[in-house]
Amino acid sequence: MNRRDIRSIAVFLILAFGLSWLIALPLWLGEGLLSPWFPLISLAMMFTPAIATLLVVFFIDKPSRSVRALGIWPLKPVGRFIGYLALGLIVPVALVLIALPIGAALGLYPADFENFSGFQQLVDAQLADAGVSDMAIPIGVLVAAQLANIPIGAAINLIPALGEELGWRGWLLPKLMKLGTIPALLLSGVIWGLWHAPLILLGYNYAGAPGWLALIMMVGMCIIIGAVFAWLRLRSESVWPAALAHAAFNAAAGAHLVFAQAGAEIDTTQATILGWSGWIVPLILVVVLLATGQFTPAPQKRRLEEESTHLQ
Repeated sequence: MNRRDIRSIAVFLILAFGLSWLIALPLWLGEGLLSPWFPLISLAMMFTPAIATLLVVFFIDKPSRSVRALGIWPLKPVGRFIGYLALGLIVPVALVLIALPIGAALGLYPADFENFSGFQQLVDAQLADAGVSDMAIPIGVLVAAQLANIPIGAAINLIPALGEELGWRGWLLPKLMKLGTIPALLLSGVIWGLWHAPLILLGYNYAGAPGWLALIMMVGMCIIIGAVFAWLRLRSESVWPAALAHAAFNAAAGAHLVFAQAGAEIDTTQATILGWSGWIVPLILVVVLLATGQFTPAPQKRRLEEESTHLQ
């Protein structure tokens, strides 16, 4: 990595982190996560990596083909692009959902996969707030509807997710790959996790956990899940599958509320995809991807395979 890359990354980090803290400042000076502005502020924060990236690309890096450097274009080969988009939609949702029975098997996630009592309690509370006494639709149908709505939620979340992914995987990851695959995955995950600090330290995602523990857990989750997003970015040569994966992950993240027991507390430092038990399957996936060379960018992998064939 040359000095120009180091300077570009340093400016990017200062801008991305500085802007996120600046935008989150009203929460720290006000009611924190209870602020009515929280949804808007958290949404605005997601665009800070993209802003930082565009400023660095156009004023420091100045690549000849910026859209290609960021993975925005071209969207081909079409078959490969569509295939990785499909993986971007399916894989994160599968990882979020499979974390729940694993947590339940370990005694860490208070599950109710039969009666959905926790979700029923949540629906009843919402109906009461709306002045409705009863819901005619069976709870099982509502659960199915929640799961069916995940792709719709992913589509809605795609642009905000791109606001992050344009920075983390679109621009930063290829820069860090010059350090080697494992250092790039670790470093990009740590950076992504720490960037969430303005919200995590206020109790977001890990309510009740000490700030230091919450931030460590967020960094750990971001390293592992970020590696899955990185695989999609590198193999597809496009930022879009990673952005869709991020959007699908966010859309599915609340699934633990659907399958929980009524009245049970969920320790997200241990259960769900946010906790260590939820990292087991994604970590196995990442190890398999590393062992099979799936983090090698597609053109480079093809070139290596051709060279190996010629040597034989």
